[in-house]
Amino acid sequence: MCIITMSIIQLLHYLCVFNIESLLLGKAFTMRFDSPHHLAIGEARAPIAPLTGPLTALFAFAVSIIIINLTAAQPLTGPVARALHLPASLTGLIAMLPQLGYAVGMLFLVPLADLLENRRLTVMTLACCALMLALAAMAPTASLFLFAVCLAGTTSCAIQILVPLAAAMAHPDHRGSAVGNVMSGVMLGILFSRPLASVVAGTLGWRAFYGILAGLDALLAIALWHWLPLRQPAGGQTYRALVTSLWTLWRREAVLRRYAYSAAIVMAAFGAFWTGIALRLVQAPFSLGSNGVALFALAGVAGTVVAPLAGSAGDRGYSAVGMPIAHVCLLAGSVLAGIAGTGWLGLNIVAHRDLALALLVAAAIIIDAGAIGDQTLGRRAINMLDPEARSRLNGLFVGVFFIGGGVGAASAGVVWAVTGWAGICMLCLVFSVLAFIRDMIARRSPVMN
Repeated sequence: MCIITMSIIQLLHYLCVFNIESLLLGKAFTMRFDSPHHLAIGEARAPIAPLTGPLTALFAFAVSIIIINLTAAQPLTGPVARALHLPASLTGLIAMLPQLGYAVGMLFLVPLADLLENRRLTVMTLACCALMLALAAMAPTASLFLFAVCLAGTTSCAIQILVPLAAAMAHPDHRGSAVGNVMSGVMLGILFSRPLASVVAGTLGWRAFYGILAGLDALLAIALWHWLPLRQPAGGQTYRALVTSLWTLWRREAVLRRYAYSAAIVMAAFGAFWTGIALRLVQAPFSLGSNGVALFALAGVAGTVVAPLAGSAGDRGYSAVGMPIAHVCLLAGSVLAGIAGTGWLGLNIVAHRDLALALLVAAAIIIDAGAIGDQTLGRRAINMLDPEARSRLNGLFVGVFFIGGGVGAASAGVVWAVTGWAGICMLCLVFSVLAFIRDMIARRSPVMN
């Protein structure tokens, strides 16, 4: 996959270096380079245009669409596996490969954002993503489908070109709120992706869902080409030097390591919960159909209100308090999920089915709120570091926590097969405790945010 990724990198580099306007969109768009929207925000001494409300909405909407590429596969695992005759032992790859591909994109594609003009890079990356999703929709074999969704995940890293751009445009005193607002789009996309996938696949089929997703990404690429401001990085380094610098940045930035490790552990719990809950809800006593599971997933959207609140708390200097609160929420949600789904503490979930279902909804909201709070505070801290390496820092941060999410989803499949929902809840509980302990240890470090 690394060889394929490098081929994509070479293609993006070629298309971004040369005049793609005249090749793809006609000469009428070449004037965009001389437009007043040009932002040289990658340069240390260049003025930074303000992040307006409409642009914030554009960023949030864009990332909410792109993130669906990575998370919608979980409720589609069964239909895709049956249609493509994928062995039961390999069904976890359907949900795992897009996230692992995304992590690869973080490491090898996102550094291009510190080298190439960002609007071009974003549009071309999204165009490649749309092509891969279209290929997934038409794939006749499991191997071709897995190949396509993996590369769709890799090219979905366009998110991490947009988030640093929004952070750079925001005033430093409000950067946490800005990142939180954009991150609300990410989390809304994650939470809406499951019910959306369930409803569309149940009505039109899973191939139609991937086809619609390909069309949305293509339309989004066109919209971003029209309205996204230009960002020309300061440059001065080669691609090889930028990739090599990732290890240097990782070793140098203790803040990055602290929040990336925390986010990875939290995402493992988040991924385990949402992988297992779809399996639990179709069982007795809940016995929900696809529409019921979709409505349940919608309930988790309530947790997104935490993102701007957490960002604002970070701006006011409350990150040290906010992180343990987020981890306690995750822990409480895991316990509540065990009570509602397994009958911990003596709850008779058969006799009190409606109460148990309501408690599961509450557990989902609390877990989502904990995960969103952790990520938002972490992203704020990362975006306050070296401005000239902002894209690479974000790439490392997100790459690490998506690896955690992939591990959580894969672990949930194994644990479910052995111990069922009780094991999933214990797994989430263990991850929650680890995140809390890790943060307590980090608080004793001289590096504090």
